[in-house]
Amino acid sequence: MTDGQRTAGLPAGLRERKKQRTRDALLRAALDLFTTQGYEETTVDEIADAVEVSQRTFFRYFAGKESVVFAVQEMVESRFILELRQRPANEAPFEAMRRAVLCAWNSIGEAIEAIIPVELHMRAYRMIESTPSLIAAHMRRSVALEEQIAALIAEREGLDMTRDPRPRVAVAAFSGVMRVTGQLWGRGCDGSMESLRTLTEAYLDQLGPALAGDWRAHPAGAAHLD
Repeated sequence: MTDGQRTAGLPAGLRERKKQRTRDALLRAALDLFTTQGYEETTVDEIADAVEVSQRTFFRYFAGKESVVFAVQEMVESRFILELRQRPANEAPFEAMRRAVLCAWNSIGEAIEAIIPVELHMRAYRMIESTPSLIAAHMRRSVALEEQIAALIAEREGLDMTRDPRPRVAVAAFSGVMRVTGQLWGRGCDGSMESLRTLTEAYLDQLGPALAGDWRAHPAGAAHLD
């Protein structure tokens, strides 16, 4: 009997829970193998064997190794987009993005921890930052996400992105802060979701002052970030 046949014979609710458990197990096994023996060195067969399923089952849940690496990040990004769509129309773009990302972190932390240990999530982030092929993939994904967010901001503000550069400029600045905080979190000792949220909030709060014309007028602005 194949993996699919075993799953198909279960009631609908149990079948969906079994599918989710299998997907989560594949994700954990893949990230653990990637971070211990290397992304390029790990094969799909090794991931499937670690969970005792077939290669065919692996591809039922993931398009390939790269999609496993970014599965958690994709979940976070989807939650952020959902939160941004729900922000009040009268919020300014930066404030809407700031509140959306913080609201997303409030709810997504537990969801991540239910799938993989936070320590493994941090190791995976460091692996991405140190693997050339994954850095390239991360940049491609970031560009696509920034365009999606800019389009959403333009829609909120009633702007045409082909004529008005402000949505893309605002999103580029916001995304830059998010990249910096992610890198700092990945290098740090505290791998908790709360530490990432706190770091993100602190740096987003510095975005306005950092863009001000005269930095010397506010010499103590970033002192609490050390």
